[in-house]
Amino acid sequence: MGVVTKTVGEVLIDILEANEVDTVFGIPGVHTVELYRGLASSEIQHITPRHEQGAGFMADGYARITGKPGVALLITGPGLTNAITAMAQAYQDSVPMLVISGVNARASLGHGRGWLHELPDQRAVMAPVTLMTHTLHEPTDLPAVMDRAFAILQSRRPGPVHIEIPTDVMAKEIPVPPLKTAQFSKPRASAHDIAELADKCRQANRPAILCGGGAIASADDIRVLADRLDAPVVTTVNARGMFAGHPLSVPASPSLAAVRGLLAQSDFVLALGTQMGPTDYDMYSDGGFPEIKNLVRVDIDPDQLARGPSATLTILSSVDQLLLDLVPKLDGLKADRMGATRAERCRKTAFNGLSPKMRLEIGLLETVRDALPGCIIVGDSTQAIYSGNLYFEAGRPKGWFNAATGFGALGYGPPAAIGASLGEPDTPVVCLVGDGGLQFSLAEIGSARDCGANVIFLVWNNDGYGEIGTYMIECGIEPEGVTPSAPDFSKVAEAYGLPSVFLSDTAELAGALQAFAAETGPSLIEIHETRTRGATV
Repeated sequence: MGVVTKTVGEVLIDILEANEVDTVFGIPGVHTVELYRGLASSEIQHITPRHEQGAGFMADGYARITGKPGVALLITGPGLTNAITAMAQAYQDSVPMLVISGVNARASLGHGRGWLHELPDQRAVMAPVTLMTHTLHEPTDLPAVMDRAFAILQSRRPGPVHIEIPTDVMAKEIPVPPLKTAQFSKPRASAHDIAELADKCRQANRPAILCGGGAIASADDIRVLADRLDAPVVTTVNARGMFAGHPLSVPASPSLAAVRGLLAQSDFVLALGTQMGPTDYDMYSDGGFPEIKNLVRVDIDPDQLARGPSATLTILSSVDQLLLDLVPKLDGLKADRMGATRAERCRKTAFNGLSPKMRLEIGLLETVRDALPGCIIVGDSTQAIYSGNLYFEAGRPKGWFNAATGFGALGYGPPAAIGASLGEPDTPVVCLVGDGGLQFSLAEIGSARDCGANVIFLVWNNDGYGEIGTYMIECGIEPEGVTPSAPDFSKVAEAYGLPSVFLSDTAELAGALQAFAAETGPSLIEIHETRTRGATV
């Protein structure tokens, strides 16, 4: 029997399927059509956004919900550069994303002859926002390169990986390789470090736990650990919902004085899977995060352990592996360290320290959460999201994420919410987005309609960039450039075939959410900060 061959594009689709990829996001073009040759006959669904940035944000939202890499297929040049913002957001928030793009034919690379979509060095453009970027010069290298890509995506701190395939390589016939899932391993702490950490856990009188996005997949095991230590658990933005309803939960930002006080008064703080970066720990740039007396940091990234606050012990390990090693060492431990009392005091002080406007907005977020139990709230950079990032208990793990941390991209919410819905199609997804941010990606509500995403777009309309306008006033600057006009969102929704409603009173919110969640497909609810009763103090 002769050797079975397929094109590089066809083998690429086979390899994606072998690695459990079931969804890809992209807009086909002349420079990627060969990557689509095997797609229609595969089990992979293709989602077409209205803009390549939307493809990247959809891949981001899908990855956060499923834990699998979000995959985007992008054309050479502008298709790829359109997605840089989404890749940078994923890089900052440690979201696994596999971006596969075209690039011009091998013989043209680096010559600057003016080929369509040409960049002087496309791969160099991608390098600052990727964990790996590779040009597939040799067609038969595809299986090995894809194995390396998937191993990187799943064995270290996640982020975007980029593979570019020259247009003359895509159609080359290569032998069909044995199809298998890529193998990978995660870092694991030494037995000595585990023993030292276990001793610290036993000896602590006022312990606390900090959880970042790298810990969210280990919520159940962290609950066991927290209960044994009787330790309050502070969750950063990307970890919210891990401890929903638990008496040890502190769903508040470490940028708040009350949370900083809790940590400063603790004699042992265990930081799990958190970068401890300023968008969580110093949101107001006041430099007031305290020095922790006995801080232990656990992270999958050695570079990250070398940044940020100094620690008495740093452990290179994935959080899930660390807990598998640590928790059995604490068998029989059931401490009584006033954990629930400390957590409750911190919660109350943190919430009461917020402005009345923030507390009102958090109340509306709680209405969303309670009206749709188990829902996912995906946010853009808008006022109510900023308030929620300071204090909000999501109803479930992975039930709250947004772009107002890390890279801070506007327009993230709508496409990311679509990706989240595709990752968990039977769960209602609420996209909370401002009138300014929605206009960055307004057309993606059409993409939501095309794929039947169960997303409720909850528009927070404050007639412009309200948060920035307020900040300018606080800085003694006369507001300028912060009042872009908005369309009639109900008419836009109608044009795309979405049902919509404008709320005259926030008391109508729960009912509107429940009515739209009972239907299939996307919908839109608008709240106006001044024309909707109850939307402002």
